[in-house]
Amino acid sequence: MKAISLVGGAWLVAALATPALAHFELQAPPAYSEQDVLGGPQKSEPCGQADPGSPVTPTNAESTFMEGSQIEITIAEKVTHPGHYSVSIAQDQAGLPADPHVTPGATACGSVDIATNPALPLIADGLFVHTSAFSAPQSTMVQLPAGFTCDHCVLQVTEFMSNHGLNKPGGCFYHHCATVTIAASAPAIDAGTGSGSGTGSNAANGDAGTTGTKSGGGCGAQGGLASGGLLLLVAGTLVSRRRRST
Repeated sequence: MKAISLVGGAWLVAALATPALAHFELQAPPAYSEQDVLGGPQKSEPCGQADPGSPVTPTNAESTFMEGSQIEITIAEKVTHPGHYSVSIAQDQAGLPADPHVTPGATACGSVDIATNPALPLIADGLFVHTSAFSAPQSTMVQLPAGFTCDHCVLQVTEFMSNHGLNKPGGCFYHHCATVTIAASAPAIDAGTGSGSGTGSNAANGDAGTTGTKSGGGCGAQGGLASGGLLLLVAGTLVSRRRRST
């Protein structure tokens, strides 16, 4: 951008630096800090906590997920440049990864490699790759690592934007964080599958597992008791008749 002014009768052309504008808003999970209309503060790594003139105002928002589950990541890009997004998670901000190396191109922010097999603390890379503006907020599901749990830890969503000048601070990146807890999943309980459908006393006992039912199949303990009672009744009748006949 150029500004032309008349000073002392002479035209001067002053070249003004074009600001690096590429901002996004983190919508899910809820960000750990308040965001302005362009999503700031977000330039300084790892969580925008050191942006000049933009102090962090905590939201006190926290989300809880189960280990190994999928979580929704939703962003709304406010100013567009080509680029992509990545997601990391760590016990605290100090454990988050540094911004990756950038290979300059036509501008200082040329390109970065996308990890095809992310490893902790990085859990997803190359999300929402684009060269033109989105027409709406973008969402995707990201897999949490199996066996990873934490209390009040930090989930970071980072935007790499190419084809523009360096941010001060932040370089070619924008950062948002969310406070999350990753809870351990409950251990599986073997409920048993037996139905106790055998005959006799085994059926009465279920004889199939911890939660097996005592159906008896019509020939179990109840059937046996009923049959035995009938036999005793018949036997008693016969004995009575014999006594009368004598």
